[in-house]
Amino acid sequence: MRVDYGEDADLDVDRLRDGWLPLAQEWLADAVAAQIPEPNALVLATVDADGRPATRTVLCKELGAEGVVFFTNYGSDKGTHLSRTPYASVTFPWIGIAHQLTIRGIAEKVSAETTAEYFATRPRGSQLGAWASNQSRPIDSRADLEAALADVTARFADQVVPVPPNWGGYVVRPETVEFWQGRSNRLHNRIRFTVATSTVTRLQP
Repeated sequence: MRVDYGEDADLDVDRLRDGWLPLAQEWLADAVAAQIPEPNALVLATVDADGRPATRTVLCKELGAEGVVFFTNYGSDKGTHLSRTPYASVTFPWIGIAHQLTIRGIAEKVSAETTAEYFATRPRGSQLGAWASNQSRPIDSRADLEAALADVTARFADQVVPVPPNWGGYVVRPETVEFWQGRSNRLHNRIRFTVATSTVTRLQP
């Protein structure tokens, strides 16, 4: 189960002379162009109250100068973790193009205005689902979950669905950004950009 990487041009440190963002956005665009499923999917890592890591996949809704933005229920496991330890690592695993992007930094809640603006763009079913699901909490059956959805569907019939009170976004503000590119013989390219100092460091694979 090995793959021999290395079809595209080698990643060089000069690609980061204008900062981390242009290359990150270029790689995201490459993943979209390659028709990778869910190219904006990322693996979010947090730590629980005991310092143990937890990972899950979420969708990036913005990749910009401020960092990576995603949305969730603030009472979910990830929300609870981030309330205690507001630091996260996120990885875009673009396996189909042999690229990986990892961003680590402080996680902060976005403004209520930003949350409302994004929530309004969600499909109505997703809006209702955010109300129906008490994310990460136990439930007895699938039927109970579907009943909760039916209840909120009736509650908001013929109304604009408001943002749930405990739902919103986070932005992970980059401290370090690492670019990984698959190469032959496991001699992969790894380049880390440190935001505070604009330092570019090549790492051994």
